[in-house]
Amino acid sequence: MPVTSGVYPCYENQFKVDVSNTTTASFKTIADMETFSVSFDNGVEEWTPFEQEGWVRRLLTGKGITITVNGKRNIGDDGNDFIADMFMKNGRDAEADIQWTFPDGGVLLITDAVINVTNIGAGDSTAVGPLEFEIMSNGKPTYTPAA
Repeated sequence: MPVTSGVYPCYENQFKVDVSNTTTASFKTIADMETFSVSFDNGVEEWTPFEQEGWVRRLLTGKGITITVNGKRNIGDDGNDFIADMFMKNGRDAEADIQWTFPDGGVLLITDAVINVTNIGAGDSTAVGPLEFEIMSNGKPTYTPAA
């Protein structure tokens, strides 16, 4: 159930990946993910016209989103396997549609997101094998506010 007001735990955010690679979407949860961080890559143009008496003018002219996700490698989970299998892919083969559902029920759909796998199993001998990756926007995502 969506959060309608107040604070919330971070696990209320949910991420899914389209594992179908067809025109019929099949979004699956990526099992055993533990942490995520979001970075907004904003392009800001700056200029200092004479009439501003030395004060800078600015205009936000571009945007990008990078979501860094860390968790455990779970062999046999559709979403986890799909992401892990991208570790050797390049170009358009390293793209997938990602759905981020916010705690309030809003949904951000990132089509053709670049999936940059950064770790699939490296760590201490007694640790559980990690799965770590970045979801990088590739064009303008679609945001649908909560109903």
